Amino acid sequence: MAAGHTVWIGARDQARGRAAADELGARFVQLDVTDDASVAAALQTIEDSGTGLDVLVNNAGIAKRGDGMTEALDGPSVLEVFDTNAVGVVRVTEAALPLLERSGNPVVVNVSSALGSFWATHEPTRPASRFVSLVYGASKAAVSMLTVQYANAYPGIKVNAVEPGITATELGGGDPGSHPGRPASESAQVVARMAMIGADGPTGTFQEDQGELGW
Repeated sequence: MAAGHTVWIGARDQARGRAAADELGARFVQLDVTDDASVAAALQTIEDSGTGLDVLVNNAGIAKRGDGMTEALDGPSVLEVFDTNAVGVVRVTEAALPLLERSGNPVVVNVSSALGSFWATHEPTRPASRFVSLVYGASKAAVSMLTVQYANAYPGIKVNAVEPGITATELGGGDPGSHPGRPASESAQVVARMAMIGADGPTGTFQEDQGELGW
């Protein structure tokens, strides 16, 4: 927004979504990434507004308590995580493609995680190698492959994934005020950097604060 962009914030919860949008000076659109009709309606709202769509950030994500380590997993809970974290990326991206393809410099940023990186989870110096996350990690690995495949399928669109780091959010561990992660404003910097890449920017990559991250 500081760069003059119109920003839309999509959220399932209207009250919280509107509050966040108002605080940031953005526009709000109701969006449930697990619901095809909701996704279609949200993209129609954006199209009808006349703002166009140059950048799509897929940021929705959930994790189940314990993630198989302290509480048992079952099929429905696993499907719920994948439906939001991975299938949601497909739903929203597919619905957004017609608008993105009208842009002069279309960009997609998928918020992934080092917990979904085969490299980071095997690298002893990385926190991801010391933290087990069965389903969340697997769902983010799926996001990484979706990133690569969309980049290959649509060479005219810059599609990249980002690792925001451990962030003080409810997903990260309940009360954002008491979580050891860094503020969301800091984690958002890598998202903003990749959202504003030029036509000569990278595509099909996984990025973090320090640069490119191994898949």
